[in-house]
Amino acid sequence: MTLQWRPGPTPSCRLLLLLLLGISLQPDPHVSAVNLRRFIGCAVREFTFLAKKPGCGGLHITTDACWGRCETWEKPVLEPPFIESYQRVCTYNETRLVTVKLPNCQPGMDPTYTYPVALRCDCGVCLTSTTECITSV
Repeated sequence: MTLQWRPGPTPSCRLLLLLLLGISLQPDPHVSAVNLRRFIGCAVREFTFLAKKPGCGGLHITTDACWGRCETWEKPVLEPPFIESYQRVCTYNETRLVTVKLPNCQPGMDPTYTYPVALRCDCGVCLTSTTECITSV
């Protein structure tokens, strides 16, 4: 067997180098290109909270939740109630439920904890069946 010197990389090596270069130039999927301070709309975003209930220890959970700002306005009118309003909130459009077990539960306590995972979010009317809505001040 004789070794032959070639000037430059082989075609398969060139392909591998181009592939690696292409991957390295891809944007990081964890870095958002959206300026969140100026974002108007509703989107799914990762969120961490402490799940707890009486008789059990807490558990930090990272899930997808709805986040954003939606168009809202009020204008005066001459008829009661003297204000016409258009109020939308960023809320769940589609979810799935996930159940976990909380740690260190006292004997006889149910350790299960169920929470929603956002699959799709939209600006919509606030429904008290799924969202904590402030209706009066």
